[in-house]
Amino acid sequence: MAAGLEQLQGLLQSLGELKDLPLNRESLESLIYWRDVKKSGIVFGAGLITLVAISSFSVISVFAYLSLLALFGTVAFRIYKSVTQAVQKTNEGHPFKEYLELDLTLSHEKVQNIAGVAVAHINGFTSELRRLFLVEDIIDSIKFGVILWVFTYVGAWFNGMTLVILAFVSLFTLPKVYENNKQSIDTYLDLGRSKLAEITDKIRVAIPIGNKKPVAAAESEKDK
Repeated sequence: MAAGLEQLQGLLQSLGELKDLPLNRESLESLIYWRDVKKSGIVFGAGLITLVAISSFSVISVFAYLSLLALFGTVAFRIYKSVTQAVQKTNEGHPFKEYLELDLTLSHEKVQNIAGVAVAHINGFTSELRRLFLVEDIIDSIKFGVILWVFTYVGAWFNGMTLVILAFVSLFTLPKVYENNKQSIDTYLDLGRSKLAEITDKIRVAIPIGNKKPVAAAESEKDK
């Protein structure tokens, strides 16, 4: 029992280190690139377990069981520390005092900044969808149609929760793989982009519809 509570204390200390991690781009990169294995492992493990549980049970059940587990752990740890302090005649105070005093309030400035970023992304997303569906550029709309067609097969193979789990796992694996193999991956990506641009230009010449002109066609018009 004591050993288990000591392990719980170590886990809480590890979780406590996460509070010093600011919620910004640098902290997110630190997590997904595994700069600190302990912090990334805690976030990845907890997130993956939660997602797998949600895929098997209802969200309410998962929330209730996880909350009960957390509550049982904190109550047991609180009792253990109280008994330890009484036996050793020490006065260390409340074991969760550091977390009880932690400021969890959001400032108005931070909320406004988050809302501003969210609105900018939503506006950009809706503008792009309008451009694609109303065929401002026929090539881009065809590409979008091909992506949607591929998604019909992806949806037939996987359900939504499976895709969320795969996306979560990819978030914590692909960036690190790219970082370790950046040079070779960039070489293949550049080759793919050049081939795609070449095919797109050929299609634009064959289907001269839309506002954009291929680079080769624009240069030939200048020469004339």
